[in-house]
Amino acid sequence: MDLKTPRMRMDVWRRWGVQVAMGLPLLLLAVAWARLIAGGDARALGLSAEPVNHTINYLGLWALRALWLTLAITPLRRFTGWNWLVAWRRPLGLWCFAYASLHLAVYFGLDQLGSVSSLVRDVIKHKFILLGMAAWLLLLPLAITSTRGMIRRLGGRRWQRLHQLVYVAGVLVSVHYILRVKGFQVTPWVYAAVLALLLGVRLAARFREQRRFGKRLSRGVV
Repeated sequence: MDLKTPRMRMDVWRRWGVQVAMGLPLLLLAVAWARLIAGGDARALGLSAEPVNHTINYLGLWALRALWLTLAITPLRRFTGWNWLVAWRRPLGLWCFAYASLHLAVYFGLDQLGSVSSLVRDVIKHKFILLGMAAWLLLLPLAITSTRGMIRRLGGRRWQRLHQLVYVAGVLVSVHYILRVKGFQVTPWVYAAVLALLLGVRLAARFREQRRFGKRLSRGVV
């Protein structure tokens, strides 16, 4: 006998839905690589003439998308009133970190062949790599402290202050993407504009809250 209410079943579908949606691109990439290793044609499999470079870009782009979606949760919840969106924030953030880690691992392991000296030379030559690494380092403590247990250990306020780093990481990722592409391309700037909109909405909401608090304080009502 199924004791779950329709709302509980919908919550389960939503939780699994975001996992499937974010995991599917990775699965498709893994299948393409398996077929390539088995003797398939890289171009026909959608991996381009440079499979490693394509994979680095692919993983990085999905890390960016997951991060943008994470940042969009709060504005969307406020605008739509869909409080269930909050449950998506943690899995989206963890998927962002997973894709970013794979992005970095493929770059270091396959593109640089695990050579630290080669990595240092590439970082000196291409400063955008340093920005990407800095963004990953900012995301690392956010992923580690994403559990309820870590929230209790840090305390709500300290945890929230720490997780403000996500905005800095977002800016670094956006600049990293703009500098990564060759010549002027519209797509990185579109993503940058979306980030600017999301940050602008958050700043506007924060400003309104401070104004309301200031008015209550002036009236002696806190």
